[in-house]
Amino acid sequence: MSALIHDDAGARGYLVALASSATLSTTAIFIRYLTETYQIPPLLLAFWRSFFVLLTLLIGLRLYRTELLRLPRHLLPYLASYGLLFTVFNGLWTLSVALNGAAVATVLVYSSAAFTALLARWLLKETLGVAKLTAVALCLVGCILVANALDPVAWSSNLAGILTGTLAGLGYAGYSLMGRSAAQRGLNPWTTLLYVFGFATIYFLLLNLLPGEMVLGMAVAATDLLWFGNQWLGWGILVLLAAGPTVAGFGLLNTSLTLLPASVVNLILTTEPVFTAVLAYLLLKEQLTSLQIVGSLLILGGVLMLRWRRRRLPQP
Repeated sequence: MSALIHDDAGARGYLVALASSATLSTTAIFIRYLTETYQIPPLLLAFWRSFFVLLTLLIGLRLYRTELLRLPRHLLPYLASYGLLFTVFNGLWTLSVALNGAAVATVLVYSSAAFTALLARWLLKETLGVAKLTAVALCLVGCILVANALDPVAWSSNLAGILTGTLAGLGYAGYSLMGRSAAQRGLNPWTTLLYVFGFATIYFLLLNLLPGEMVLGMAVAATDLLWFGNQWLGWGILVLLAAGPTVAGFGLLNTSLTLLPASVVNLILTTEPVFTAVLAYLLLKEQLTSLQIVGSLLILGGVLMLRWRRRRLPQP
């Protein structure tokens, strides 16, 4: 009986992680559109995104799950550090999309699959066998092909862009591992999300209030905070980005981390470029090249290999 329950939880974990990947796949499209159309500084965009996510969560939990707003005080320092790590990751990711474009940024951030597997082995004592290493390789190669990163033009970014994207991948791995740690501490995923974005909002605000442009991508002056002014379409798209793919996507991600190891979740999330390519075809009429189709199959093959490996493991 316990084996059946364990397998059912694993199956639900895969479905939740795939749903998270599909939802998060729209994030880069929103960010790229806002930074290109309105020229908003990436770190200022990250602040408003975090603020509207926080506002959405506060309203939602206040209406439906008031008990999730409360948190033992001794956990505040832990979540403050979690929020700081998320601020670094989210800032690097937003900046990477602005500097590199969606294709290169996606490839670089999904180097987190390899980072997570290695860090999870070191920090969380999760197993790292031949099958998982093979799945990591398949997923990373698939991401490169789906994002069309073999095209030299796609990699004609400056050094700052490449370094930012790579560090974003490392930050994503750290965020996934912290999510797993939060689950092990018994924290509800929505409570975790609320406080992480709450602290991130504070950190991003302080960052954008620094004098001058001390950090690449931040607001130059305090008067830049209300960047969109009376451009209500820009505000609307920003709110949609926060309440839609961000809240739903990260909520599903945190939930999946309560059901599966961090390295497994991160591997499943490498299907995100596949969803992005499909959305680009349906919404923007972009055609998938033969290399992108091969990359999609490699990513799905890596996830299926991982699922097969878990079925072969002895259940408690």
